[in-house]
Amino acid sequence: MFRSFSLPSTWFRLLLMTMSVPTAVTSVSTAAEIRVGMVGLDTSHATAFTKLMNDSTAKGYTPGTKVVAAVKGGSRDIPSSWDRVEGYTQELIQTYGVEMVPTVEELCRKVDAVMIESVDGRPHLEQARPAFQAGKKLFIDKPLAGSLRDAIEIYRLGKRTRVPWFTSSSYRFYLSMADVRKANIGAIRSAISYGPSHKEPHHPDFYWYGIHPAEALYTILGRGCEVVTRSATEETDVVTGTWSEGRTGVLVGLRTGATPHKVIVFGRQGVAEQKGSGDYAPLVAEIVKFFQTGVPPIPPEETIELMAFMEAADESKRQGGRPVKMEDVLRQHGWRFDAE
Repeated sequence: MFRSFSLPSTWFRLLLMTMSVPTAVTSVSTAAEIRVGMVGLDTSHATAFTKLMNDSTAKGYTPGTKVVAAVKGGSRDIPSSWDRVEGYTQELIQTYGVEMVPTVEELCRKVDAVMIESVDGRPHLEQARPAFQAGKKLFIDKPLAGSLRDAIEIYRLGKRTRVPWFTSSSYRFYLSMADVRKANIGAIRSAISYGPSHKEPHHPDFYWYGIHPAEALYTILGRGCEVVTRSATEETDVVTGTWSEGRTGVLVGLRTGATPHKVIVFGRQGVAEQKGSGDYAPLVAEIVKFFQTGVPPIPPEETIELMAFMEAADESKRQGGRPVKMEDVLRQHGWRFDAE
């Protein structure tokens, strides 16, 4: 038989107060948990990625990291950045208890790894410098930078400091993309990737949103593009790349009406077609794994080639659709083939 008892009145009042206070998002903390700092809260990625890292009840949650501090950021000359940064900032503070700090330097003193999330690629290089100098493993959200020259400088900073880093569109790690890559179609001869390619005037045409289908194309074909040609209209871009060993890749960028995305791969023994889309969870899982191991899932050289591919497409457009050599574009923007 249980003994009956009564709580002292003070204890009872404290219990009622505890029950009435809204609880924060459930977060599992362990001794080995990696503290993550975030730079740039002007994109939905900031809150979506934090949810997948901090909220143990979230679908797709990956344990092992926790976003603990952030630098707000924001670009006044891009409305989709400046108009949203305060709302996302308050969500991180109120929902996840993320501490706001004024500078990346101060952020680096509080965390083990850094995620640059600024929707604007132009400040990424300067935002990344303190993280490299502090030796913090670094994920840089798309686009890697606002120019190919800045992207190359980020690559050099990584080599100079020996700090691992990577960048990626979420498209690369969609489960539907993984299914295409596993398809038994023999050696790949060609691939077509189409998807949204809305432009932003402060960035090269494909850096803002066309990077998604462009990265999907590189996910299939990898490095080795040699020549790029672009046909451009107000509504659509068609970019054709010739890869080594005669492979070809076609990127179709859509800017009006429906803008779905898909990859179709042509192998020597069959054709594989991407079915469905995906979500952020696989990318976040890769980021967590990278922060734990220090091994980037994508070679930095492939990222630089991807950025050069998109810049070469712009150069082809400037030249009226003429073929442009990737080697020439890389040299023009500071890549040193004998020293990189």
